[in-house]
Amino acid sequence: MARTGQTMTKPNDNPADPFKKALAEATKVMADDPDMTVTYSVDPSGMTKEGVRLPQVSRRMTRDEVLLARGTADAFALRRKYHNEVTSARYSPTGQLAREIYDAMEIARCEAVGARAMPGTATNIDAKIAHEADRKGYGSLTSPGEAPLSVAAGYLVRHLATGQSLPKAAENVMNLWRGFIEEQAGGTLDNLDHVLADQAAFARLTRKVIADLGYGDQLGDDPDTPEEDQSGDEAEEDQENPDSEGSEEQDSEESEASPERSQDDQEDQSQAQVTMEDSADMEEGDETELPDGEAPLEPPPPAHYSDADPNYTVYTTDFDEEIRAEDLAEPAELERLRAYLDQQLEPLKGAVSRLANKLQRRLQAQQNRSWLFDLEEGTLDAGRLARVVANPTTPLSFKQEKDTEFRDTVVTLLIDNSGSMRGRPISIAAICADVLARTLERCSVKVEILGFTTRAWKGGQARERWLAQGRPQAPGRLNDLRHIIYKSADAPWRRVRPNLGLMMKEGLLKENIDGEALEWAHRRAMARPEARKILMVISDGAPVDDSTLSVNAASFLEKHLRDVIAMVERRRAVELIAIGIGHDVTRYYQRAVTITDVEQLAGAMTEQLAGLFEVDAKKRDRALGLRKAG
Repeated sequence: MARTGQTMTKPNDNPADPFKKALAEATKVMADDPDMTVTYSVDPSGMTKEGVRLPQVSRRMTRDEVLLARGTADAFALRRKYHNEVTSARYSPTGQLAREIYDAMEIARCEAVGARAMPGTATNIDAKIAHEADRKGYGSLTSPGEAPLSVAAGYLVRHLATGQSLPKAAENVMNLWRGFIEEQAGGTLDNLDHVLADQAAFARLTRKVIADLGYGDQLGDDPDTPEEDQSGDEAEEDQENPDSEGSEEQDSEESEASPERSQDDQEDQSQAQVTMEDSADMEEGDETELPDGEAPLEPPPPAHYSDADPNYTVYTTDFDEEIRAEDLAEPAELERLRAYLDQQLEPLKGAVSRLANKLQRRLQAQQNRSWLFDLEEGTLDAGRLARVVANPTTPLSFKQEKDTEFRDTVVTLLIDNSGSMRGRPISIAAICADVLARTLERCSVKVEILGFTTRAWKGGQARERWLAQGRPQAPGRLNDLRHIIYKSADAPWRRVRPNLGLMMKEGLLKENIDGEALEWAHRRAMARPEARKILMVISDGAPVDDSTLSVNAASFLEKHLRDVIAMVERRRAVELIAIGIGHDVTRYYQRAVTITDVEQLAGAMTEQLAGLFEVDAKKRDRALGLRKAG
């Protein structure tokens, strides 16, 4: 019995909690933001306007975990303190590579300013840099073409600003590009110390470095151009077009009445303006002639984001992710999550296994069996023993059973990884996919298991870019996709078995954009060589992404899902099945079943697949019967 007044630690207390609490408070102080939220997650670290997400620290509190958490916390805190988003957006380049260099150098600036004021942060951030560089394999790179220029530029800025050496793998990337960067932009970087504490001045220096490196065409307009010049140009345009004021008022009224029409009109107006400018140039230079026999080529149309609906729009795909499950967690963590999944579903395994055995028997029973006779080895042919008895010199006859397997078949399981699936639904979906894959593999049917979600709640980096660029109207899909490959069709099940444990990972399940996920799975299936392709979708609700639906029509995602389903079912190259968990999917899919209890999922999956194969077997038998009758 414990003595009175003695403090006892509860068995379920996490020894890492005091450290995590202290680190959170220190992060808020360093960031000079007492209202900032600090959370810990197994998801990739990140920072939003509300707060920061740090790497999870387990109960063991290993040295690497602690250093990584501290380094990530310090890096985010320094960026929150020394980085101004408005200033950054003002000077941000328009081109992709230029913007990556710009962002990497700005992050390095914030960390360098903090390292000068608080030297202890440099050591912590080095641990974070070392972890990221090792994870991405930077230490094994041998040529500049393999290393990202933007990352090397950020590392070089940090090194020049602090005078400290980088971790080995990061230093390798920096050295691969250092000669080129210093040769092209060394004179500009000499002024680094003078502008480090001034974000606007540093942004101008960064733009100069980008131009020195040969990417000046990606910078866009100079933000420091005097406004008088722009207003003067506008005045000249007004004089040339006296009706412009009235037309602007009219355009404004139409824009308020119909945002979609306004956007179309603006596009038409810009095209008309380009045409007028081109004709004016032609009048001034009458001597310029076009080549004989060929008309000028028209610019290519913009790429469609969806084969099902050319009008479906996406604000940016720069942050979308198609990733293997093993790249989202370390092997040890996958094994731990897999063990947790097995433990959670131990009571259900017996029933699911029985259903799997039933499916296997039904599939094998449908295979055509035939015999090869008069062989020199195999099973003794008892039906022909009479010949041996009548004539002992007759050799024994053997036979072998020949199995004609199903037509080459691949089955794709597309599992909704949204937050509403959290808990028992996702656990049962994972174990059913596990058992079904093993069962079908024994029947020589290949299986691919895919999952879909988003990288962030309520918009990620795509939404941040949209905000920074002035909130354009009707941006389309406004979140970062995460499409996960748990098992590719060619991967043996024994090698990827731990991958399904990833569905148990805290923070993985977010929002669901079903239409693009279904189109992605369909494209993967179409690329397969198998003669028959089956795609089974498991979902518990309609497409939902708050960030997208808040700035587009309420039916934006649902309409696209319907369009994709219609395309897949119209082409008939892939057989589509859907199972809805507590959600009526029959209003979307022609072949679908809705279950009210997640416990029914295993039976529904088994019956749906068995039904498909039985239909195929009946068609084959009917064809054989007609052939024999003919």
